[in-house]
Amino acid sequence: MLSHHLQNALKDLRDLIEITESDIEDIKKAKHDPQFERLSLKEEKLKAFETKKAMIDHEISNLMTSHPNTALPDLLNQEQHQLLEDLKVELSRLHEVNKKYAKLVLVVSNLYNNFLEQIVPTEMQGYQKVASKNSNILEVRV
Repeated sequence: MLSHHLQNALKDLRDLIEITESDIEDIKKAKHDPQFERLSLKEEKLKAFETKKAMIDHEISNLMTSHPNTALPDLLNQEQHQLLEDLKVELSRLHEVNKKYAKLVLVVSNLYNNFLEQIVPTEMQGYQKVASKNSNILEVRV
């Protein structure tokens, strides 16, 4: 059962990596709609992975409880050791892909915020940002 949960968790991780890589390609091409469309799928995969990880933790806990005098590495077979190693590698890969995606999101966010600030300059009034009366590009008449 542990091997089954490990294999499914790996599949979910690989799917998350693939989705995030698609998001990276789309953000580079300024295709934002596909990213938003994949958001629910990404959240679903993340929840599925978390559930499978909890099942893995439960299975390992059961193994250790039923064999209290045996070290964990001795309780697992070669396939399970390999799957755990693959899981570790894929988690690291997901971390790197997410960092790359986050950097791109930050750059695009800053770009949009700078454009907005140039179109509608703001100034702080207490803790609130309000449109400045010295707007050069945009004039609002009521």
